[in-house]
Amino acid sequence: MSNAPVSAPLDAAGFVKSRIRTVPDWPQAGVQFRDITPLLQDRKSLRVLIDLFVQRYIDAKLDYIAGLDARGFIIAPIIAYELNLGFIPIRKAGKLPYKTASESYSLEYGTATVEIHVDACSAGDRIVIVDDLIATGGTMMAGKTLLERLGAVVVEGAAIIDLPELGGAQLLRGAGLPLYTVTTFAGD
Repeated sequence: MSNAPVSAPLDAAGFVKSRIRTVPDWPQAGVQFRDITPLLQDRKSLRVLIDLFVQRYIDAKLDYIAGLDARGFIIAPIIAYELNLGFIPIRKAGKLPYKTASESYSLEYGTATVEIHVDACSAGDRIVIVDDLIATGGTMMAGKTLLERLGAVVVEGAAIIDLPELGGAQLLRGAGLPLYTVTTFAGD
């Protein structure tokens, strides 16, 4: 071990943010796409990310972690595993094989629908919904609505990134959903 001075590590949220790549003008001109694949590819940043969520929810007395299709599926099952909880997929319409409940929501240019198995959870189950980012909030709001329709208590919504300029976090909080996000891209 060297006696050389060691630089103080970035705070965990700053470290995570530093691993997110911005792709300008994708999928269309003017969009700043926040690409989490470099974050996921690096074993250290993936571990730091998952640990942030685990530390937040370790004592929360949860029953499940729900993940939103598609990028919420990447981290939500890992969080569920680390917390010794079950995982609930909330999928795009037509992807689940059993009886489903569905909820449609508005997008910038149309609508989309997500579904959940009707037996995914029970009344009173405590659940956190996870996605990669909060943009307009439509997908997470639809997931919240579905889980509550099944009788669950949605404890919190969680995401890696908040894009506050798109208004989703404000919409979700206004609907009574507490939110936790690791990092924010506002005008970046």
